Amino acid sequence: MRRSWSARALLRGGPLSWLSVIIAGLFLIPILGVLLSLTQPSSETWTHLATTVMPRYLFNTAVLVVGVGLAVPIIGAGTAWLVTMCRFPGRSVFVWALILPLAMPAYVIAYAYTDFLQPAGPVQTMLRDITGLSFREYWFPEVRSLGGAVVMLVLVLYPYTYMLSRTAFLDQSVCALDVSRTLGCGPWKSFFRVALPLARPAIVAGTALALMETLADFGTVSFFGVPNFTTGIVRAWIAFGDRTTAGQLASVLLIFVFLVLFLEAQSRGKARFHQATNRYQSLPGRPLRGLAAVAAFTACFLPLFLGFLLPAGVLFSMALEAGDQQFGRRYFELVGNSVTLALVSAIFAVLLATLMAYGLRLHGGWLVRMSNRLASMGYALPGTIIAVGVLIPFAALDNAIDAWLRTTWGVSSGLLLTGGLAALIFAYLVRFLAVSLNTIESGLSKIRPSMDDAARSLGARPLAALLRVHAPIMWPSLLTAGLVVFVDVMKELPATLVMRPFNFDTLAVQAHNFAADERLTEAATPALTIVAVGIPPVILLSRAIARGRPGQAGNRSREAP
Repeated sequence: MRRSWSARALLRGGPLSWLSVIIAGLFLIPILGVLLSLTQPSSETWTHLATTVMPRYLFNTAVLVVGVGLAVPIIGAGTAWLVTMCRFPGRSVFVWALILPLAMPAYVIAYAYTDFLQPAGPVQTMLRDITGLSFREYWFPEVRSLGGAVVMLVLVLYPYTYMLSRTAFLDQSVCALDVSRTLGCGPWKSFFRVALPLARPAIVAGTALALMETLADFGTVSFFGVPNFTTGIVRAWIAFGDRTTAGQLASVLLIFVFLVLFLEAQSRGKARFHQATNRYQSLPGRPLRGLAAVAAFTACFLPLFLGFLLPAGVLFSMALEAGDQQFGRRYFELVGNSVTLALVSAIFAVLLATLMAYGLRLHGGWLVRMSNRLASMGYALPGTIIAVGVLIPFAALDNAIDAWLRTTWGVSSGLLLTGGLAALIFAYLVRFLAVSLNTIESGLSKIRPSMDDAARSLGARPLAALLRVHAPIMWPSLLTAGLVVFVDVMKELPATLVMRPFNFDTLAVQAHNFAADERLTEAATPALTIVAVGIPPVILLSRAIARGRPGQAGNRSREAP
């Protein structure tokens, strides 16, 4: 233990240990860049925003956080319990299908529902045909509102809580539930008094992830005209060209992020939930019949229908109506840009995460462990914060290099970092490295340490052992990590919108631009492409969760596929 706390342990750790420390230092640059903006004198733009729209930013952001924070755990944990512990018609489909809304970006579902619920859409048209009323003679809820934004975010973010809750319910021992039954608890009491407390850390963690995505969202709130901190940051940067104000707004939003993380940690406190037995029998599954089966089916079908099936159908219909106008050289250029960014980011994320996870496995000192955790902090930050935090120091470095070259050699270097894709890919890595790192660490932890010892006894150095022993065993984890990062980069909008080079657009940016111009049918084609790319990784993720219950090697055929 004393060795891991000494600097000498880090020196003995070798290049992989130092790599983790260097990456953590680089990935802290965005946070430091944002916080340093607080030391800059306030501009007129900041004064104007503080006295006019800042209260609305605070109110709208708080409403989004509270609305999502209340609805997501109810839907996610409730459906996870039903498909895990109950048997009813359609349950085998819901097990994996309830994750599908995760492939639907919030801004895409916002486009679909706006077209579906607008006055000229099918719902209001049918309402007028049935009632005989004309437009404005009846009340209809406005989807492009703060409440509408909350609903859109809930529909696509509940899978975070569903996935972690289902994993927690699958890991619970049948013995604990049996004991509650012998003490007189019915199914509902067992759920609230035993299963729910045991799954509480997972539910809170899933809700925290959903809240992080809520704070990071730009496309939905921008399209719905809901002013909050993300829209204010992008407006200050692009419309006003005021980097200082954008950084200061990002600092305020960063406080929201840290507050969510603090509340998540406080909710857990020092409580720990462990299984008191190693007996993991096949989950019994309570059969539901009659009204109970109908209620369970409805509870699972509505989130899936509203969060994926309906918007996907609307997008497909819109794409058939006018989406063909987007096919051509420009469309394939957008696909190429999106795939290139996503593929390069996924490769670098998997490579860095593999080296960092393996370095921790070889030399698990406190500094390496802390460095890996610090490098994972970017996932808790909205894309707008990372974009501003990357651009401020990178632009300063670009200007310093250019000034030195002009003074020394009389030549101009231009924008080496911020003028191309390097800064944008770095921002993606800061944002999504945690996804690949957690996945690869999980896969690496399942390989017995005796494999390392056997490789060393045969004369294999650490890097050779990683390539020849560990990588072939954990290739499913590597593939999963790469796919998830690939899909996340394809969906990412705010960072891409702020940092992309001039005249370089992606599918997400194109969909946003069309929607901003009220050309929703044309926005359907790039939006539907993003959704289609996200479906296969989501299904793979669902199957991985279903196979994760301990002791199920011989009973998986009876569990969810």
